Amino acid sequence: DKEVRAIFLRLFAQLFQGYRSCLQLIRIHAEPVIHFHKAAFLGQRGLIENDFLTKVLNGMAFAGFVSERGPPFRTCDLFDELVAFEVERIKAEEGNPPKMIKHVRELAEQLLKNENPNPHIAFQKVPRPTEGSHLRVHILPFPRINEGRVQELLQEGLARSQGAPTATRGDKKCVVPAGPPVGMFI
Repeated sequence: DKEVRAIFLRLFAQLFQGYRSCLQLIRIHAEPVIHFHKAAFLGQRGLIENDFLTKVLNGMAFAGFVSERGPPFRTCDLFDELVAFEVERIKAEEGNPPKMIKHVRELAEQLLKNENPNPHIAFQKVPRPTEGSHLRVHILPFPRINEGRVQELLQEGLARSQGAPTATRGDKKCVVPAGPPVGMFI
């Protein structure tokens, strides 16, 4: 799963390399608006005639991508690092499948570490059913749920959560690295 996600991460990093140099921050409104200059992006990469990339850039998903990743001061992640710092490495690996596979595996490990920062916490594994368990007819039906008890448990949980401090991620905002300009990806 993580390796497939790493491959897509690399694909989108290659596809959008240099996108930050085509972002324009418009400050005429109370809230700044971020605009992506599509013509400059496609023109500098020599992809004006590319229908696929043009459709991707015109899609709602890319508009959401720009609004989410456009601000110059936000929490950075693995994608930002790939787009800004791994450009040459990705380009060099295009003709060398073993190096590309090694990089994909490294990215997959980083994705796993990001999702599971405490590997020492073991996940409970569900045991496999025994052989012939499907033939058993003595299995009792699922009991009816006591609605009063459910409400009590919900109230207890709400009371505990109101007194507990709110959990926040420790992500620190930083200036997003711009990476190389678009013109070098022709």
